[in-house]
Amino acid sequence: MAENTGAPPERVWSAPALAVLCITGALLLGGTGMFLGAVFLHVAPANALSREYRDEVDGLVYPEFEQNWKLFAPNPLQQNISLSARVRTVVDGGATRTHDWIGLTAQDMAAVRGNPAPSHADQNLLRRAWDFYDGSHGGQDGALSNPRGKLAEEYLKRIALQRIGRTADGDRILEIQFRAVTTPVAPPAWSGDGPAGAPQSRELGWWPVNDEDYRGLV
Repeated sequence: MAENTGAPPERVWSAPALAVLCITGALLLGGTGMFLGAVFLHVAPANALSREYRDEVDGLVYPEFEQNWKLFAPNPLQQNISLSARVRTVVDGGATRTHDWIGLTAQDMAAVRGNPAPSHADQNLLRRAWDFYDGSHGGQDGALSNPRGKLAEEYLKRIALQRIGRTADGDRILEIQFRAVTTPVAPPAWSGDGPAGAPQSRELGWWPVNDEDYRGLV
C-alpha cells in the first residue's frame, strides 16, 4: 500500500490555458507601459515625440488624468480658488426662479478637513475641472481659446449637476451658472514679496441644462 504524504498534487496547466495567461499578461503589461509612456510625454518638456503624438496623448490624458505640474519644474499653487454654482428652475406657470449660490469647493473642503484619508476626488476633481475650463477659455468674456473648450464646459457642468441633482426644491433645473473667487496666497515673510492682492470674483454666463447633461450620472 502506497504511503500518503499529504502533499497536494502539483497543478499542471494545459497548453491553451498557458497561452491565454501569457497573452493576457503581455496585453496588460503592454497597455500599462503605453499609458505610463503617454503620461510621461504629457508632463515632460516638449520634444519631437510629444509634438508628433500630441493629439493621441491629449486624447488619453484629458480630462481625467490631467496633471498640473511639470516633470522637471514643479510649481506650487499660488492662489486659492473657491467655486460656487447656482441654478435657475421652472416653477408653476412657466415662470423661472433663481436659487442661492451653492459652495461646491466648500463641500469638498468640509469632506477633507478632519479626514485622515481624504478622497482624491474631494481634493482635486473640482479644482482640476476648473483649471481645465479656465485654460481653454480666454479672459473675462469666456471665449473659447482651445479646441477642448466645449469638453471642459460639459465636464464642469456635469460635476456640478451630479451634486445638485435634476431638481431644486422640487422644480426642474433649467440653467446653471458658476462663480469663481480667486484669493492669492500670501507670500512668506522671508520672501520679501509684496502683500497678496485682493480676491477677484468671476461669474460665467448661464448655461442651459438638458437631459443629455445627466447621461450616465448616478
